[in-house]
This record gives sequence, structure tokens and C-alpha cells, in this order.
Amino acid sequence: MGKTHERIEGRLRAFIEEQPLFFTATAPLDGDGTVNLSPKGMSGSLAVVDERTVAYLDFAGSTAETVAHLRENGRITLMWCAFQGPPNIVRVHGRGEPVFRDDPRFTGLLRHFPDIDPASHGLRAIIVVTAGLIRDSCGYAVPFMSYDEDRTLHAGRFRREDDESLSRYFEKKDTIATSIDGLPGLPLPLPAMPAPPAG
Repeated sequence: MGKTHERIEGRLRAFIEEQPLFFTATAPLDGDGTVNLSPKGMSGSLAVVDERTVAYLDFAGSTAETVAHLRENGRITLMWCAFQGPPNIVRVHGRGEPVFRDDPRFTGLLRHFPDIDPASHGLRAIIVVTAGLIRDSCGYAVPFMSYDEDRTLHAGRFRREDDESLSRYFEKKDTIATSIDGLPGLPLPLPAMPAPPAG
């Protein structure tokens, strides 16, 4: 049965860090607005910052719904499922914030992702989530599925972009600077990628 946790630590932290896939859910305040649910992968792109904080890298894509919703109201839920081993589902319900490239915190947060080259993926922001409610549940109905490897398509597509061309790519999309529902999304033009953290 479901259990509430005070902190992300021990086996709960280990479970989160071992999963190759997680999901994010956000929504606008408008009851008629579009609820967004996104899968997130790529090894090394999520980090448990402390016992109540999780962060993940927001890479280039064709929409910016999560960013827009977080800028409007901050509500977010993250979910991890066990597709191998004992059945388990973990949800972190909390408040999220997109930390953009020109934010003084950006470079320090990048230190939590030592295995990712941000230039290869068109990194737009770092999403920082502060947990309000941490719960796990059985996951008995989640099927067994095997993880083979990360796809290389994303890096292959975006590593050829520099900051200027990436901004032009975003500006051509209807749902980057604004959400599907017209909320402010990713601020453009995209600021230059800061120098990587030393050490």
C-alpha cells in the first residue's frame, strides 16, 4: 500500500537515481487549459540535490509546456515506475522552477550533472523541484520492460547547433516562447551557455 515519506533518502533515493525514465506532469491554472505529461530520459540528466530537492535538465524540444506552467503557477508532479525488479511507483508532488541560463544559480546547479555535455543537447534550463509530498505505491500493474540503451538521436540533432542557431530554431516554433494555451514559455533569445563549472 502507499506510504508517505518525509525525505528522499536511502532506498527511495537509490530507486529514483536508478530509473532510466521518469515522467513530469504540469497544468495551467485555467481549468480549460492543457494538462501536460512528458517522458524524460537520458542517463545523468536527473539529480537528487538534497533530501527534498530534485533537479533535471530541460533539453531542446518542440514545446515548452512544463516551463510555461511552472512560470505561471509552479505546480509539478514527478513519477518514476519500476519496470524491472520489485514493483514500485514513486511520486514527488511539489513546486518547480525553471532556472534559465542567465540565472546566477545555473552554473552551480550544472555541477550535479557531471556526465552530461549540455552543449550537445541544446540545454534550455534546469528544472528544480522542491518536494511537498513524497509517496510511493505498489506498482503491481506496471509491466516488466527492459532498458537497452539511451537513444543517440537527440544529441545527434542538437549538437550541431550553437546558441544563435538554437535561438532561431526556437523562434520558428509556435509553442516555445508561448505555451499551447498562450502562456509565456521559454524566454527568447536564448542567453549564451555559461562556461562549464570548474572542477
